[in-house]
Amino acid sequence: MKQTIIAKLKLHTTSEQLAQLRNLQLAYRDALNYVSRYAFEHGKMSSKRRLQEGTYQELRVLYALPAQMACSVPRQVGATYKGLWTKYKKHAASRKAGVTKKRYKGLDQPPRYLSPTVTYQQGRDYGFKTEQRVSVLTLSGRLILPYSGYERHVALIEQGTSIGTAQLWYDQRKKRFYLLVALSLELPDPEPGDLPQVVGVDVGRRYLAVTSTTTGSGDPLFFLGKEAVAQADHYTRLRKRLQQKGTRGAMRKVRAIEQRERRLKAETNHCISKRIIHRHPASLIGLEELTDIRERTKPKKHRRTKQGKSSELVSPKQRRENRRRSQWSFAQLQAMIAYKAMLAGSVAIKVDADYSSQACPRCGHTARANRPGKGLVFVCQNCHYTLHADLVGARNLVLRTLLVWQDWARTGLLSVAPDTSDSEAKAARLSRYAELRWSPDASPSLQRWGH
Repeated sequence: MKQTIIAKLKLHTTSEQLAQLRNLQLAYRDALNYVSRYAFEHGKMSSKRRLQEGTYQELRVLYALPAQMACSVPRQVGATYKGLWTKYKKHAASRKAGVTKKRYKGLDQPPRYLSPTVTYQQGRDYGFKTEQRVSVLTLSGRLILPYSGYERHVALIEQGTSIGTAQLWYDQRKKRFYLLVALSLELPDPEPGDLPQVVGVDVGRRYLAVTSTTTGSGDPLFFLGKEAVAQADHYTRLRKRLQQKGTRGAMRKVRAIEQRERRLKAETNHCISKRIIHRHPASLIGLEELTDIRERTKPKKHRRTKQGKSSELVSPKQRRENRRRSQWSFAQLQAMIAYKAMLAGSVAIKVDADYSSQACPRCGHTARANRPGKGLVFVCQNCHYTLHADLVGARNLVLRTLLVWQDWARTGLLSVAPDTSDSEAKAARLSRYAELRWSPDASPSLQRWGH
């Protein structure tokens, strides 16, 4: 089993070398935007081969890109358009099914590349030398630069670990270049017997994550999101005032605040995922399948009148909740848990999230009324089982993950994510989930759920 990690290497450059790398970045970004406009003008083309045939000579002449980079730019743009077309088709299917009424706007204009990050191909654009040095390509030739980084990552590179593509990234605040290198690690394939513990992780906005195990022994982990949300709200207010000001200095400050907020969320998710993996070693960790959750849920909006004016249907509090909902970084948190789990000898999978916060884990009764006002208290209307609502969600995820564990032990095949495209298969899974019952004496090898 392979796992890819990113090694962040700091490049030690002189002022002249820094200028050469910066010139390369700006030329590379301009080339991306040129090819993006070309693709848009030719039917929003996503074929990498056709884009390369149509723009290769111009990239070589106009932007003086080396041969390999003149091939990498069309490939990157083609991949961008391919992703946009995939989203367009998926969104069209959602509109046809009545899931959403929004119109997809991703292809209304050519994608614009703002970040001057350069993609390097291993063995062609860059390569590692001895004594912690790396050779990188620029517009005026190659540079051999010393680098430093996390000791474990440097050791893996020196030991000959499989190395993939890299990105040349510029830290505007520190005026420093970094090389982000993809390292592919070979890890042993897990077996059911190697993962005796099953863990469920419920993610949310009021509590960023809540964990539970099969036995319920020990204290579950609760990660309150109040502090992170308050800080994000502060950044939102700052951005609003600066955007209203509208000057160039204000917009530079807006971009700096956006980067600061992004770092805040990444650090928070990193700390949460690290604590979860440290608390639950050698575990099968169940995460919620929340792909397209924003499309499946409908926020409250203003009602439009015939004159095109909006009536005040949504309160300021609800608008604030809609904004927080759109900024929820659950995908990043789940991705961090997944890759950290694999490196620690655990495995993270995804299970269906349907009704996980409405189903009683003790009697199986499912109803919206079990969670009055969508609050933090779960009260089963059938058996009066009362518990923290997010902990109930985590326990339901434990049961569903345990079901996957048992299927894995029986068939030898591990389902890392549910197939949400097959409605019949999903209905069968939900039927099996309805038979699950919570027991504090459960264990992966002994408990038979649903009987």
